[in-house]
Amino acid sequence: MSKLYVVGIGPGKRAGMTEEAVRALEESDVIVGYTVYVDLVKGYFPGKPVLTTPMRREVERVELALAEAAKGKTVAMVCSGDPGVYGMSGLAQELAERYPGVTVQTVPGVSAVLSGAAILGAPLMHDFAVISLSDLMTPWSVIEKRLRAAAQADFVICLYNPASHKRKDYLARACDILMESASPDTVCGIAQNIGREGENTRVLTLKTLRDTQVDMFSTVFIGNSQTRIVGGKMVTPRGYDHE
Repeated sequence: MSKLYVVGIGPGKRAGMTEEAVRALEESDVIVGYTVYVDLVKGYFPGKPVLTTPMRREVERVELALAEAAKGKTVAMVCSGDPGVYGMSGLAQELAERYPGVTVQTVPGVSAVLSGAAILGAPLMHDFAVISLSDLMTPWSVIEKRLRAAAQADFVICLYNPASHKRKDYLARACDILMESASPDTVCGIAQNIGREGENTRVLTLKTLRDTQVDMFSTVFIGNSQTRIVGGKMVTPRGYDHE
């Protein structure tokens, strides 16, 4: 059967995968993915062939997976978190048009916006926006507009890709934009290495966040005007106690 599963593996540990994701990987003849993500899961499926590509080789990775599936195989291409949230499912659907005999099925996973929120407390109890600070495929001018609009609308905001070796000041720049509308005392949180060794969290203010160093394994949460600290956790009230 020519089938490609695009599998979300969540943080990467088996305990953080859905049963559907584990089943898709067990059913597959070969596992394809970014080297780091394949290394996270291959030990759970010993003896299963793996094919990897390095970072920034997304098109090649999807083409590789589709080509394997076109040979009559069932293939699992793994993505961290959820493949439909800054993952490979969209690209897989687009490129699958070149492989009419291959069926593509997305298998959802737990995205960092959800797993990060869980370990920070309950910051997403009201409307929220997810914005990536990576300008590799989105111009910074567009990212600025999205940040400004989300802050003006008082959304809770989750920031993916808040920093890298080449983008060390992007979080500070984002915080400056947010503070045009949001209070410097807005409650924020950082979730790092979610579900992996070295997992840690920090709750702080937007003003302090501006001058805080983060890395590419960090997910950042900026609360709305109602978000507060409860028992050391970041909580955005839904308003049930006011009904």
